[in-house]
Amino acid sequence: MTVPVPASRKAAEPLSYPARSLVIITGLPGAGKSTLLGRLYPLTGAETAPVRAGGVTVVDSMQSRLRWAGPLAWVPKPVRTAVVFATHVLRVRAALRRGESVVAHNRGCGPLVLRGFALLARRAGAGFHLVILDVPAGTALAGQRARGRVVPPRTFARHRRHCAALLARALSGDPAPAATARVLDREAAGRLAGIRFE
Repeated sequence: MTVPVPASRKAAEPLSYPARSLVIITGLPGAGKSTLLGRLYPLTGAETAPVRAGGVTVVDSMQSRLRWAGPLAWVPKPVRTAVVFATHVLRVRAALRRGESVVAHNRGCGPLVLRGFALLARRAGAGFHLVILDVPAGTALAGQRARGRVVPPRTFARHRRHCAALLARALSGDPAPAATARVLDREAAGRLAGIRFE
């Protein structure tokens, strides 16, 4: 039986997980998920495929976006978004099936998507854990503007509802659908020393 780890906004020491786990970094669009991955792992932001670093496979959705940026530049944005998302999920699944420990980016906190990742992990015999970046909406919007990709207001409002519900559950001790959930504010994410698998 897995005992949930209490959520906390304080972090400096590395977060530790069992080997062959899937750790999803989630939070509002613009919260700093890719920035965190880029700080913890040797990512340049120009990769078009997952990166293997220190025994961990790092899967950022930007990798899939850049993979299809040229070939699908002509297709409608909803189609392109669907292809990018499917590629991202399939890359996570492939790494899990190879028995690798995986740290992956997830855009937003949609419950169906998180349950999907939980299912992928369970089918691969892997643990599933969440790291939730908790930042104010204004900070997330500033992050979107800085990267040049601003989420439409209705979509952002939906992300805010989903993230608020996930945060409330995690902070009350319910990490579902994950085995554990850690909540990091912007300061704590900046102090995080790493993510390790043992």
